[in-house]
Amino acid sequence: MGSWGGNLEGARRATGRLPPQDPGRPARTIKWKGQMINNTNFTHWNRLQAKSLDAQFKNEMVTGLNCSPFEAEAIIEKVHEIYTPLLETSQGLKPGQVQVMVIDASVAPNVPLAKAKQRLVTLTLYAGEEDIETRKKGSVPVLRQKRLCRMCQEAFQQGGLLTLEDLANLFNCGVRTLVNDLADLRKEKIVPALRSTTKDMGRAITHRRLIVTLWLQGFEYSEIARKASHSVDSVANYVDKFKRCVALFASGFDVDTVALMAKLSTPLTKEFQRIHSDIQGVPHRLRELEEFLKKNRVQNLRRRSRA
Repeated sequence: MGSWGGNLEGARRATGRLPPQDPGRPARTIKWKGQMINNTNFTHWNRLQAKSLDAQFKNEMVTGLNCSPFEAEAIIEKVHEIYTPLLETSQGLKPGQVQVMVIDASVAPNVPLAKAKQRLVTLTLYAGEEDIETRKKGSVPVLRQKRLCRMCQEAFQQGGLLTLEDLANLFNCGVRTLVNDLADLRKEKIVPALRSTTKDMGRAITHRRLIVTLWLQGFEYSEIARKASHSVDSVANYVDKFKRCVALFASGFDVDTVALMAKLSTPLTKEFQRIHSDIQGVPHRLRELEEFLKKNRVQNLRRRSRA
């Protein structure tokens, strides 16, 4: 054992531990408590780590854009958050699939598109044999409508919502063409999960009628949510609004007053009124509605007695 090794052994006997290695000495293997330890120079690993893409990006942020190391780290984390889904899934695309950025389903309708959170989704533009069979049996508009429904549902299941502009770009057609397609689908009581319908942004209120109608027919919230491409919370919210409108109409209020008291638009209030008069619900839904009306009458009597 050389002088350096002897010094190490003497230090171990005196203190019970190894002293730090002299950075100027070459890396070597030493014996410690009966085991061989690879005393590799740690600068070797630091240099390898410095060659990583994250380190290079951080260096560019610090030196090129005058960011602090903390700010550079935060930017790197955000880059990973946004681009990792793309890098992880881009190689797993099947033939006929495309990846597009869409508005996140959690974005409120009053948020401008430029400031809205985006989500990367994978859509099936061409489904192979399935689309071929549809084209054989139907026309080009029928195939386009099938693709429209399929892609809207795929985006919705991945937490995103398509707009008519998104679909027009994917199908290479005009928005007016898609508006006509939606009109045909509504005749078949099909309401795709577009951002305008899911977030109540358009004039069409067919999906609300569909939700309330399905509830009166006895479907549970989870089934209605699947059929109408809405969340369970949204379905429950529509049903609650419908119940409140029915209770207010039963109390003798007119449409404008009901809309004001229920904090709803006049067209939607009129739609709920038509639904209540036109559709005969199943017995257990009618009982549930009657119980709500009785409860509402009791609450009104208590308020009056306190006044």
